[in-house]
Parts: sequence; structure tokens; C-alpha cells
Amino acid sequence: MATTTKKTTPSPSTESWVPGDGSESIIRREAASAAVPDWSGEDQQRKKDSPVVALIRPEPSSNAATKGIQITTRAQTSHPLDPLSAAEISVAVATVRAAGATPEVRDSMRFVEVVLLEPDKHVVALADAYFFPPFQPSLLPRTKGGPTIPSKLPPRRARLVVYNKKSNETSIWIVELTQVHATTRGGHHRGKVISSTVVPDVQPPMDAAEYAECEAVVKDYPPFRDAMKKRGIEDMDLVMVDPWCVGYHSEADAPSHRLAKPLIFCRTESDCPLENGYARPVEGIHVLVDMQNMVVIEFEDRKLVPLPPADPLRNYTPGETRGGVDRSDVKPLQIVQPEGPSFRVRGRYVEWQKWNFRVGFTPREGLVIHSVAYVDGSRGRRPIAHRLSFVEMVVPYGDPNDPHYRKNAFDAGEDGLGKNAHSLKKGCDCLGYIKYFNAHLTNFTGGVETIENCVCLHEEDHGVLWKHQDWRTGLAEVRRSRRLSVSFICTVANYEYGFYWHFYQDGKIEAEVKLTGILSLGALQPGESRKYGTTIAPGLYAPVHQHFFVARMDMAVDSKPGEANNQVVEVNVRVEEPGKDNVHSNAFYAEETLLRSELEAMRDCDPLSARHWIVRNTRTVNRSGQLTGYKLVPGSNCLPLAGPEAKFLRRAAFLKHNLWVTPYARGEDFPGGEFPNQNPRVGEGLASWVKNNRSVEENDIVLWYVFGITHVPRLEDWPVMPVEHIGFMLQPHGFFNCSPAVDVPPNACEMDTKENDVKDNVVAKPTSVGLLSKI
Repeated sequence: MATTTKKTTPSPSTESWVPGDGSESIIRREAASAAVPDWSGEDQQRKKDSPVVALIRPEPSSNAATKGIQITTRAQTSHPLDPLSAAEISVAVATVRAAGATPEVRDSMRFVEVVLLEPDKHVVALADAYFFPPFQPSLLPRTKGGPTIPSKLPPRRARLVVYNKKSNETSIWIVELTQVHATTRGGHHRGKVISSTVVPDVQPPMDAAEYAECEAVVKDYPPFRDAMKKRGIEDMDLVMVDPWCVGYHSEADAPSHRLAKPLIFCRTESDCPLENGYARPVEGIHVLVDMQNMVVIEFEDRKLVPLPPADPLRNYTPGETRGGVDRSDVKPLQIVQPEGPSFRVRGRYVEWQKWNFRVGFTPREGLVIHSVAYVDGSRGRRPIAHRLSFVEMVVPYGDPNDPHYRKNAFDAGEDGLGKNAHSLKKGCDCLGYIKYFNAHLTNFTGGVETIENCVCLHEEDHGVLWKHQDWRTGLAEVRRSRRLSVSFICTVANYEYGFYWHFYQDGKIEAEVKLTGILSLGALQPGESRKYGTTIAPGLYAPVHQHFFVARMDMAVDSKPGEANNQVVEVNVRVEEPGKDNVHSNAFYAEETLLRSELEAMRDCDPLSARHWIVRNTRTVNRSGQLTGYKLVPGSNCLPLAGPEAKFLRRAAFLKHNLWVTPYARGEDFPGGEFPNQNPRVGEGLASWVKNNRSVEENDIVLWYVFGITHVPRLEDWPVMPVEHIGFMLQPHGFFNCSPAVDVPPNACEMDTKENDVKDNVVAKPTSVGLLSKI
């Protein structure tokens, strides 16, 4: 971490500062008219525990201006929302390990997750107002008592989920990070344990290290090797063991034991190092592994199903490795920005086309977008959302046969989307002028690993934004659409998922998920077919299944942190009843219904009524006197194709509705609870919280949008599944007084550019031969 240095400037308003560069942050003159909210709740304890939140009350000075004073504070090198650095993770792990009561306890600690404990919203507002540019004092309420400004922000804190491999206990630790820079100089850690709590009756997410160890244990188990010999396989290097969490189907799956039920696949003798092993599932073998002690506790060779025959189309590698050739008629396509990108990045703070936000990342959610706002002329910075992320995904399979009925993966809660993220490659995953962000994560034993180029930020051309041609004059106006895309891609077993947040020039925000990768398959007996899947090759079928995603949107439409001025309105388009108001039977209208409580706000999509929802500010109006708002526009969607007693719905009760609305509450972060792995409690999370039926009529609103896709596999989905898209849109609705698109400058249209004209490629044939010569 850089050392703190003094920096003088003639005017704080023109200060240019990059977080972490060692510069002083400047509190501007507007500070005199602002006050910081009182420390409360957890932060009240933080105030007691640490002297660094001592307040500065400015004293009268002959140099102070009548309207305020100028205060210079020590630099804050990490914004309160920045993900933990590698050094901070190391300090947090060392602090917890040192707090272990005995050497045995310390040696048994496994670090499932180490993340930033995000501070209260008023701490973020304070940081954005006075400690990090662009300084925004307007984020804090103005009071008559004058300024009360901390000399420092509260110390950052880490939250650790620790699994004790010896005792099978899961605990949550809160560590205060005071002098993290000491660890980079080889000094002692300076973390402080704030709390440690054992969470009973849970199992934390599985880890990649456990997966690798589980595979080795199964492949070394003599009865398993014998079962594979019956199927003609003696080389265990060809065998693939994918450990899947057991879910919860009965008391046998209780979290008193850490369990995995692996799926088995087998490659052929192919020389291709990237051969698609998922093309040959091994059916009929039942394996249950105790992941705490890493032993096979149940094994049964239930049915001998022949391995699917080698398929020349099974691989997804270049054509020559599949006995064919790749297409050779594709010419290069280049994305060029000779003057660089239009966005600006300072640390994790991004500005583009009046948009600004912060980029975060967690092992569970992956990409997180913080503090989304739009700079709107004289109205200044207008908040839209505090926090946007994908908090859970569930993949239930529709085949009732073993083992497929157990395939109900919670890919975020049981595994972790961020933990499985890729290092992205320019020209492959992203095109154009790219800004990458790294991610630092802990491994199972507490070491720090870095996923380089984990998050991609870039601009994309998105076709025509708007166009109009006057038929009288023939004059046309056209604007091309450009969007800013922030994304990451992860692999969970056989599937790949790309998660995207797109920001548009007309004020829209689009959430998009791209699904691709390899199907999870089953084997068939000769001549057999399955009602619950698609036969895609001899002896091979793909079960039907669904993918569900949950976006959590902590909204803040025209609301400062701490304000509770939002409400949610449902809009349905209704056909007017026949009568005097509808004599032509053509009338329809939009009907609005205010969702007043949590139970009223459990809603489903309805394309027949063009149903959508608007988050409105109850205190701010537009030029027409209407409340300002942002609307959630659903894309294609579905609900679970399962009976009400389906076992996976015990843990995924949140899938029963497409929309949930709750008031913001600290700790209500994940719709199925924090620990869905082997969770025996029915309806934990959203379905339990809303039973309190809290008011959402005027509150700090959180939207939970559940969207999904039903996948009936096609033959064309093999051996690779082409990308499928699913998502939704957040659109301004009365938020702006006119469309921001009107200010988008025109592109220089190319007229008569002969070098870009493509002529017909038809080759003229001689007329003296064939039929033409006879006519």
C-alpha cells in the first residue's frame, strides 16, 4: 500500500485524485453545511472499539470563509465498497487462525469465503461526499448544527465463513482491518476479531479443493474400480468424477454430515487432450462421499448400462481433431477505437455518458454494481440503485430417474459464481478497448488467489438508437446506440454462464445472462428412449431442465442513502368493458396498483396484460407533476415445472413467484438463506422474511426478480450448446423530463463509400452452353 503524502492544490473543486495513489483526499468547502448521520447499530459498536472515528468539529479561524471551511484529511486508500485486497484477505485469515484455541483447531480451519463486510449506507455516503472524488457533499443531509466530519472513515471489516474440518462446524467471523499495510512489509498482522459465531445445522459451500480430493478418493476406491472394469475401463485417468451437492431430500441428507453424490463420466482413448468427457456418462453407479473425512460411505453398482459409443461429433475442439475442418470463409472483423474509450475509471469508480457506479466482486455473486447514478444537467447526480447483483441460481432437472432427479444445483449458494470466474481473453470473451478488473479470493486453506482480468468493462455498438425521416423534406436524423457493458463469465461443472449489466445512452439498464457450455447427459440402454429428455446420439440423451436466476436490486430512485422514499406500483394493461366508453370495442388502458406490503408484492409475470412494475420516488416529481420512477420490464420468463411437493422447492421457495419486494434489512442478502447446501429448513430466506408482511408502501426498497428459461434440448445443442440469452430491463419511467437520447450526437454517416460497398458475388456463366444456348 502506498505511503501517505501531502499534496497541495489551489482549489479542491479541481482536485484530480486516484484512490490508492498516496494522495491526500480533500474535503471541499461545502462541508460546512453538511452533517454526518449518527453512528448507529453495528457502527455504534465500531465507534466504541476504535479511536479512529473521533470527530472533528471545525474551530473558528480567520482564514475560514463565512460559508464554510476547508478541511484536509489523511488519504483513504480503499473505498468502503472496494473488494478486499490480497493483503487484507491475508490479514483477515491470519487474524482468525491466530484466534484458534488450540493447534488442532487452527489446523482444521478451512476458509470457505472471505469478503468485505459492506458498511452501512451512510458510511458509503460519507466516503462519496468527502473522501473520494468526485466529491458529492449533497449526498448527506444539511442541518443547522454545522459540519460534523470524521477525520477518517471507520476501519474496513472482513467477514469470513470458516469450516472446521475436524468438528464439522461452520462459523462466521468478523475481523476489523486496522493496519493491513504492515503485512506487506513483513510485519505482524493488525487485524482484530470483533465477533465469532458458530452457525448450527448448516453446511457451507463446497470448494474446488474438496472436488479434486473427492475425485481422487472415488477413483481409488476398489469397488468403484471393479465397477468400471465391468464397463471396459481400467485406466482411471480417463474417468471424470463431478461431485454434486446432495441437496436435501430426506433426513439422510441432514447437514450433520458433509455429503456429495458424484456424477461419473469417462473419456475414450482419444489423443485429444480436450476431449469432451461429458459425452460418455456412466449410469448405474451410486456413490456417496463423506466430504468431511473424504471417504466413500455408500457404494452400489445398481445397473450395468453400456457406455455410449464413441461419437465422432463428441468434441468441441478445432475441426481437425474431430475428423473434419473448420469454416474458412470468415474474414477478420475488428473493433477499433483509435482515440480510446469514452469511459473513465478511477480505482473501481466508473464514469460513462452521465452514468457513474462502482465495480465490486464477491466469491458468491461474482460481479456487483454499487451506487448507480445518472448526472442529469441542473438536477445533478440522481441515484437509481444502491446495489445490483445476481444472488442465486437454481437448475432443477425434470427427469424422475436416478441420478437426475437429484440434479437441483444452487450454483451460487452451494458453490459460488465468483469463485468459478474466468480470466477473460481479449478478442475472445471481449472485443474493443477493454478495462479489466482482477478479483482476489481465498482458497480452502487460507491462501490468496488472484483471478486476473476477471471483470470486463467495454463499450459496444448496439445498432440504431433512434431515427426519423421527414417524408416531406426527405431529411433524416439518426443516432447510433452505444452501451457500456460490465461482465464476467464462470464455469460450474459442465455449464458456462456469462453475467452482464449493460448501461445505455437513453437511461436504460439491462441485465443479461448468457448460457452456454456442455449439456449434462444420461446414458441409455440399447434401443431405449426417455420421455424426459432428447436423444442426441446413440445411447445418449439430454434431460429436460430449467435455469433460474435471481437478481437482487437494492433500489434508490432519486433517494440519498438512508432515505426511505420509494414505492412499487404494478401496471397491467386492461381492455375496456363494452359500453358507452368503448363503443368501438378497441379501448384499453394502463391500470396501476400500489403494492403496499410484502405479501401483496409476491407477483408473477403476465405477458397477456403487459405486466410490469415501477419503482417510484414518493417525494420527487417531474415536469408533469408525476412521481419519478424506474420500471422493471420482464423479458421471457417461466415458473418451476414441478409439483408443490417437489423436494427442491423446500430450499427454493423463492422460485414460486417472479417478483418479491422487501424493505431493505441488513443480513437479508440471499433468497434461499446463506447456506442452502443440505438445508433442512423449509422456505428459509425470502419466503420466511415476507411472512412478517412489512410495509413497502414508502420505504428503502429491494426488488428480487426471479427469471428463468426452460431447456428442452435439441440435437443442435450437441456437442456444444450455443449461447441462449435471458434477462430483463430497467427503464426510466417519468424519471427524465425528456429522453436523454435526444442529446446523443450524430455519427458521421458514410455516403457513397465505394470501398465499403459489397457487390453481388454472382459469377456470370457463359451463355453459349447449357439451356441458355437453346433458348
